[in-house]
Amino acid sequence: MLKKTLLSLVLSATLAFAGNASAETKVGFIYVGPIGDHGWSYQHDQGRLAVEKELGVKTSYVENVPEGADAERVIRQLASSGHDIIFTTSFGFMNPTMKVAKKFKNVKFEHATGYKRLDNLTTYAARFYEGRSIIGAIAGKMTKSNLVGYIGSFPIPEVIRGINAFTLALRKVNPEAVVKVVWVNSWFDPGKESDAAKALIDQGCDIITQHTDSPAPLQVAEKRGVYAFGQASDMKAFAPKAQLTAIVDDWSQYYISRVKAAMDGTWSSVDTWDGLKQGMVKMAPYGDAVPADVRKLADGIKQSIIDGSFHSFQGPIKNQKGELVVKEGEVISDKELVGLSWYVEGVEGSIPK
Repeated sequence: MLKKTLLSLVLSATLAFAGNASAETKVGFIYVGPIGDHGWSYQHDQGRLAVEKELGVKTSYVENVPEGADAERVIRQLASSGHDIIFTTSFGFMNPTMKVAKKFKNVKFEHATGYKRLDNLTTYAARFYEGRSIIGAIAGKMTKSNLVGYIGSFPIPEVIRGINAFTLALRKVNPEAVVKVVWVNSWFDPGKESDAAKALIDQGCDIITQHTDSPAPLQVAEKRGVYAFGQASDMKAFAPKAQLTAIVDDWSQYYISRVKAAMDGTWSSVDTWDGLKQGMVKMAPYGDAVPADVRKLADGIKQSIIDGSFHSFQGPIKNQKGELVVKEGEVISDKELVGLSWYVEGVEGSIPK
C-alpha cells in the first residue's frame, strides 16, 4: 500500500515540469504538504514559481510526501532523473536527504530547517521566531482573558523556539498572560487543527496562534469570535475579522540566488538562517481590529529586530520553573537556539517526549 501511495504521488502530475525548455538546469522541490495548504508548502511553491519566472529553468515538485522512508524514495527518484539541485522542505526530510546526497555526489541538495551538511548538501531556515516576538506582543496587548492558545505541530526545537519567543514577548507587555499549548503531531491536518483551536477556545483562550500549516484554526477563530494569527502566509481571506496579522515566509530570493549559483558554478555548501532584516520573514498587514497603539508597538519591535537593538531571546529569561537561565544583557546563542528543548516561564504543560 505504501509503495502504491508513493507511486501515485510521483506519477499523478506532482512532477509538473515548466519553464524554458532550452535551459539545462533542472530544479526539484519536495513538499511535506499540499501546495494548496495556503501555508508552509504553498509558500515554498511560490518560491519555486519565482525561480521559473526569474531564471527560466525547468522545475518540478512532489507534494504530500510523508517524512521518513517515502521521502528517501522520492528524493532518490528526483536525483536519478537528472535534477541538478533539489530542495527538500521539511525537518523530517533531513536524514533521507543526507542518505541520498551521499550516493549522488554530483547533485546539489538543499534542506530546509535541518542541521546536517555535506559538500553537496546545504541547509537553510528562516528566523520565524522574530515574527513570533511581534505577534506575541500584539497578543499580550489584546487578550482580555489572559489565556492565549498555541497549536503546535511537532515538539522539535524550531517549534519550541517559536512558542518561547511568543511567550516572552507576550509576558513582557502583559505579565499575567499565559500560553496553553495543544500538540497535533502533524504539519497539515485541518481536522486536528480545528479540534485543537476549539479545545483552546473552550478553555478560555481568546487569541489563537499556530505552528501548523492550514487556515483551519483561523476559520474556527472567525466563527467563534476570537482573534488569531496566520501562519507562513497571509491568511486574511479565510478569516477577515479574526486575523490580526500573519508571519509570512518569503523564500523567493533565496531560491533564486541558490539556483543561480548552481547555474554559474558558484554554489557551495553553507548554512543560511535569515529573518526580518533579510526579508525571508515578513509580516502581513494588520487586521482592522488592531488598535493604533498596538500597531505602533509592533512596528517598533520589528524595527528594533531589524536594526539589531533587540533580540527575541535576550535576558532576563526564566525557565518554566521560574529559574533565571539567561541574565539581563545576555542573549541565547544561535547554537543553543538550534537545540532549544525547554519552555520559558508562562507556558503551561510539558513538552511531549
